[in-house]
Amino acid sequence: MENLTLYIVILALLHVLGFVLSIQALFSVRTPQGTIGWIVSLNALPAVAVPAYLVFGRSKFKGFIFARQIEDADMTDLIKSLQDKAAPFRGIEDDLPSESIGRIKALEHLAKMPVLKGNQVELLVDGETTFASIFKGIDQASEYVLIQFFIIHDDELGNALKRRLCEKARQGVRIYFLFDEVGSNKLPASYIKELRDAGARIHSFQTTRGSGNRFQLNFRNHRKIVVTDGRVGWVGGHNVGDEYLGKTTRFEGWRDTHMRMSGPAVLGLQFAFMEDWNWATDERLSLNWDFVAAEGSSTPVLILPSGPADEVATASLMFQHAIHSARQRIWIASPYFVPDDGIINALQLAEMRGVDVRVLIPDEPDHLLVYMSAFAFFGKMIKSGIEIYRYTAGFMHQKVFLVDDAASAIGTANLDNRSFRLNFEITGIVLDRDFAGLVEDMLESDFARARKMTLEEVEEKSLWFKAAARAAYLTAPLQ
Repeated sequence: MENLTLYIVILALLHVLGFVLSIQALFSVRTPQGTIGWIVSLNALPAVAVPAYLVFGRSKFKGFIFARQIEDADMTDLIKSLQDKAAPFRGIEDDLPSESIGRIKALEHLAKMPVLKGNQVELLVDGETTFASIFKGIDQASEYVLIQFFIIHDDELGNALKRRLCEKARQGVRIYFLFDEVGSNKLPASYIKELRDAGARIHSFQTTRGSGNRFQLNFRNHRKIVVTDGRVGWVGGHNVGDEYLGKTTRFEGWRDTHMRMSGPAVLGLQFAFMEDWNWATDERLSLNWDFVAAEGSSTPVLILPSGPADEVATASLMFQHAIHSARQRIWIASPYFVPDDGIINALQLAEMRGVDVRVLIPDEPDHLLVYMSAFAFFGKMIKSGIEIYRYTAGFMHQKVFLVDDAASAIGTANLDNRSFRLNFEITGIVLDRDFAGLVEDMLESDFARARKMTLEEVEEKSLWFKAAARAAYLTAPLQ
């Protein structure tokens, strides 16, 4: 009898807590589908939904928001100094037609940073080229190295990176290394210890730091940033692991893209890293903030960080802005393509305007839910005239888009709810025709190694498969 009474009390408390949390979800979850999903589950199945909501339910990283507010108050002088120093590298509007100025202003507003001229940018295709460039840059560093990845593996590539960082640390170069504790959950303590013993500073991003975040696993730092001496930076899709060199049996070919830049835009990467480091360690870094133009090039670049501490869904708005801006083409490559209705509608509208709309995704997925979800909307996209290509020469992991002949972007953000609302991401947007031409050639090569999906491929799926695809897609907005 006592056990039955205890059970009833616990169940009643769960229902009360479920109701209270459902009220919170009503005001905090960002999408209508997510709100409905949480409210129904919290009240109907509180024993399951309450723990799930405590771990996955929040859509705002409030601890980081508070830390950023304090940081902004303390950094007024630095921010003003950077704005003053950036002035000679602004003025890209002078070289643009009037109709393009508003588009640039919108991007700058999202990034909370200006487009800066005076940069040199290099396209890095695939892992061997990317890590050869990064390792060379680390070898040449004389003051400090900032390095941040979502995934670090203790394998051949991971150890090659560790050896270089340890060697530079012993030479007196300051090493600051951030990793995501969820993405790098298999990283052994010995890897971290060896770096620290050499004098490197290495920390996890600590999304669960603080009493209010203790149970939260939903927020991830998905950024991949390397900066040396405040002069050279790298950003793109690669993490650190042998699979990114195509050296694993599961994915024999790994297709990814990074870019190297030098010039004032590097300081945008550096500022994003500094914010993340400050959250993880409470330490204010002393870094080089001098604006120096790259030799032989004046390419305009905008660094656009995004994340769950933003006032708006920055990454989603970035993609929507790119799609709505397109006049001739919008080509998108993303391994995790589960767009919301806003993105789908924007792509359909672009096709109606006569824009060449192409989407490149992997043929062989590494996440079943992502693969299943896509079949819930592929049919209507293909009917609209949107071309969807599945890369068949291995696993495609690049996050790239190309707008017309003059704008291209390489970064870490996918077209899915996690990148739009839950992950810390970063994107480099290059406003240069020559660089856009290189990206065009690269994507043309990728399309040549891909198969174009047909409407029959979607419609011939069984009723059970279609139902499962729809169910998988409905889970996407749950936050």
